[in-house]
Amino acid sequence: MHAKERAIAPALARIGIEVVVPCGFDTDRFGTFTGDIPRAGTMVEAARAKAREAARALKLPVGVASEGAYGPHPAIPWVPLGRELLLWHEVETGRDVVEMTVDEEPAWASAEVSHAIEVEALLQSVGFPATAVVVAPADAPARPVAKGVTDRACLADAIAAAVGRSSVGRALVAADMRAHLNPRRMQVIARLAADFARRLATPCPACSAPGFGMVEALAGLPCAACGTPTALMRAARHACTACGHSEERPRAEGPRAADPAHCPLCNP
Repeated sequence: MHAKERAIAPALARIGIEVVVPCGFDTDRFGTFTGDIPRAGTMVEAARAKAREAARALKLPVGVASEGAYGPHPAIPWVPLGRELLLWHEVETGRDVVEMTVDEEPAWASAEVSHAIEVEALLQSVGFPATAVVVAPADAPARPVAKGVTDRACLADAIAAAVGRSSVGRALVAADMRAHLNPRRMQVIARLAADFARRLATPCPACSAPGFGMVEALAGLPCAACGTPTALMRAARHACTACGHSEERPRAEGPRAADPAHCPLCNP
């Protein structure tokens, strides 16, 4: 529904996989960013449900789906954070291959306003009008009065309508996170698709099934001053979802020791 195949298909085509989209397939029924339909379960569970149903609709043995989540950073609440995943689902075996990424600079923001003149900073931060916005009354739950807004006159009308429906006299304006209306998100999905393709092209060293790759970050990077393990990543566990074979591998990039500022002993 949101044209994410434009970001995913080119990378998969380079490893010989053709992406086919079911005609009229309603992905909104698995959950929407605007809250009209709550997402059932985790990101992985929602993506698996999409992939399974798409494969069944096309009578194919494999389905691929994308899922994302955006909001405040868990450690720095005033900083936005995005998470994206791509999932490969084999219908017969139930096996999944999942690749994930984090976007630390997403085009995601929201603001409560009482008039259109108050929304300029938000529009600048998300890249309006290339990135559309959603407008709703500020009351919870916020049901949108307009989605996909890219025109200033329409935005002003939508804000006025939302303010009129709000018991607190304010409108909630937020970036529209649907990929076809959010160029930044589409770029992140495209980069993730390249990593996803590389993973699918990587065979398991034990059974040769495709999709061998990282499944867990392992903490314990030693402090550069005293050697105490820290919460920072020291290695990664790579695994196969077909046979269960796994290997611990050193982190591919980044420092080999942690700054003492992260050490529980040096900086308690």
